[in-house]
Amino acid sequence: MTDYSKLPYRPNVGAVLFNPAGKIFVARRADLPNAEGAAGGWQLPQGGIDKGEDPRGAVLRELAEEIGTDKAEIIGEHPEWLTYDLPPELLGKQLGGRYKGQRQRWFALRFTGQDSDIRLDADPHPEFDAWRWAALSELPALAVPFKRTIYEVLAVSFIPFAACLAP
Repeated sequence: MTDYSKLPYRPNVGAVLFNPAGKIFVARRADLPNAEGAAGGWQLPQGGIDKGEDPRGAVLRELAEEIGTDKAEIIGEHPEWLTYDLPPELLGKQLGGRYKGQRQRWFALRFTGQDSDIRLDADPHPEFDAWRWAALSELPALAVPFKRTIYEVLAVSFIPFAACLAP
C-alpha cells in the first residue's frame, strides 16, 4: 500500500475568464460527456505550471492549450494559493500518480476575443467537448465535490470582477 499523504501537490494555475457581460467561461470535460447538467461535468480552465514558468504566463498558455485562444488579459488574482486533495479512488491514477492534489494560483481574466475564437478542438486531445458562459454564482454547483470548496472561494473572491464587467 502506497502512502499517498507523502506525495506533493502539483503546482497549477486556474483561469476565471469573464466575458463583457460579466459571465464566466465553463467547459464540460470530454471524459464526462453524459454530465450535461450534473455537478462535476463542468469546470474552469486550469493546468500545470512548467518548471521555471511564471504563473501569469502559465495561465495564458493553459488557456491557449485548453480552449484554443489566449485572447485575454489578467485583471486580478486570488491573493492566496488554494489546494485540493484528490479523493482516495483517484490517488495514484490522476495527475500521473505523482501528486496527492493540486496547489493552485487562480486568476481573473477579461476575454478580449470573440466567441468564435474559442476552439476546443485546437488540441489533438481536447480536454473539453462543450462550453458556455455562466453566472459566477453557478460555479460551486458545477464542480466535482473535491474541487467545490475552491470554486466556492472563487465565486466570492471574484464578485468584484463580475460586477465591474456586467452591463
